[in-house]
Amino acid sequence: MVEKFYDLGARYITLCHTRNNDICDSSTDPNGPEHNGLSDLGKHVVEEMNTLGMIVDVSHISDSAYFDVLKVSKTPVIASHSSVRALCNSPRNFSDEMLYALIENEGVIQICILSDYIKEAKPYPARDSAFKALREKYNHFDGLSEEEHQKAVMEWRKTDKMFPKELATVSDVVDHIDYVVKTIGIDYVGIGTDFDGGGGVEGCLDASQMKNITIELLRRGYSKNEIKKIWGENFLRVYRQVEQYAEK
Repeated sequence: MVEKFYDLGARYITLCHTRNNDICDSSTDPNGPEHNGLSDLGKHVVEEMNTLGMIVDVSHISDSAYFDVLKVSKTPVIASHSSVRALCNSPRNFSDEMLYALIENEGVIQICILSDYIKEAKPYPARDSAFKALREKYNHFDGLSEEEHQKAVMEWRKTDKMFPKELATVSDVVDHIDYVVKTIGIDYVGIGTDFDGGGGVEGCLDASQMKNITIELLRRGYSKNEIKKIWGENFLRVYRQVEQYAEK
């Protein structure tokens, strides 16, 4: 199926989402690891993606799966929407060890501006209980029909409005960018909003406010060339390397 997706126009694949699948373990599956990293099928998937010229996306996958991917992949990877664990202790985020490994791979971590992965939220029991009940009601959003999915989305949005959470800020986002730059360098960081998955922080809630990240980068002394790297040149460099490998 990988080649079929490529022929349809797909140029990267995120190897898993919030649960384990046949390719690899997720960083957030409540049942724990299934493969202890990348499965045998997953290794073939990564190899096939390399051959075709598809970017391997390591966001959401477990730490073990991440290091397995780096052993298998012949091309740089991206984390399309991940932040750093040193500033927000989520299993979805990158540890320092994972960041350092990215240098040798020549990949890119794109900071996810979803508030939960930028700044640890203050306790909010009423919100937590409401969303826990919603997940249980819709079987953790697994195996839903299209109609059930639409109802779940509507109820999710309604619950979010009833129990609004305090969001991280643009400054908090740039703290993560700063951390990556100071830890492994300017050539390995980008931005991945995750607007379609709950993304958004105070000062950057939609595409019209993206400039506020640039303003904060300028305020902190980043140069025009450095900002260009963060906003896309680093990702495009990975994209070119992936395509060049496939063309050999």
